[in-house]
Amino acid sequence: MKKLFIVALLLVAASAQAQYDPKALEILEAMSKKYKAIATFEANLTSGLTNDSEGVKEEFKGKITVKGDKFRLLLDDQEVINNGTTVWTYLPAAKEVNIDNFDPNSDEVNPTKIFDMYKKGFKYLYLADKTEGGVLCEEVDLVPEKKDAQYFKIKMMISKKDKSIQSWTMFDRSGNRYKYTITKFVPNVKVDDAFFTFDVKKYPGVEVIDLR
Repeated sequence: MKKLFIVALLLVAASAQAQYDPKALEILEAMSKKYKAIATFEANLTSGLTNDSEGVKEEFKGKITVKGDKFRLLLDDQEVINNGTTVWTYLPAAKEVNIDNFDPNSDEVNPTKIFDMYKKGFKYLYLADKTEGGVLCEEVDLVPEKKDAQYFKIKMMISKKDKSIQSWTMFDRSGNRYKYTITKFVPNVKVDDAFFTFDVKKYPGVEVIDLR
C-alpha cells in the first residue's frame, strides 16, 4: 500500500510538471520576447477549417495588420477591424457591418495577444520538434485552465531557429479545428491609427447593425 501511495504521488508530480512544462515556457518566453519588440507588423496567412466527423475542409487566405492592441484582419468573405475598444465586422456580400464592444476578457482568441496569451489561464506542454512547411519547429500545446473554455487546446508551431510562429491551430468542442499559417511576415510597417476604424462614409449603402 505504501509503495502504491508513493507511485501515486510521483504520477501526480509528473502530471503537474507536464501541465506547466519548463521547456515549453522557455520556448514561449523567447517567442513572446521576439514579437514584443516589434511595434507593428503585417502578415499574410492561410486559414483552414477542418471537421473530420462532418467531412468539412475549407481554406481561406487572409491578411492581418497589427499595431499594439489594434488589428485589421481581411479574409475572403469578411473584414474584422478592432481599435482596442470597438470591433467592426464587415460583410461585403451582405453589405452590412456589425459593431460591438471589444471584450478583452472574452474566450475569443485575439490575434494581437496570440504571442503572450499563455501567460494567463493556460497550461503548456512541449511535445516534439517537427518540420512544418520546410521549417523545423517546436510543437507546444496550450490547454485552458477553464474547463468550459471555447477552445480546449491551441497548438503552436514555433520556429526552432528564430522563435517566429509558423502556425497555430485551435481545437473547439464541436470537433472543429481552425489552423492559421503565416506565409509572409513584414515587421515594423508604417500604419496610422485611423486604419483600425471602419469609416461608414467610404461604404455607400452599407447597413449598420450596432450591437453595443
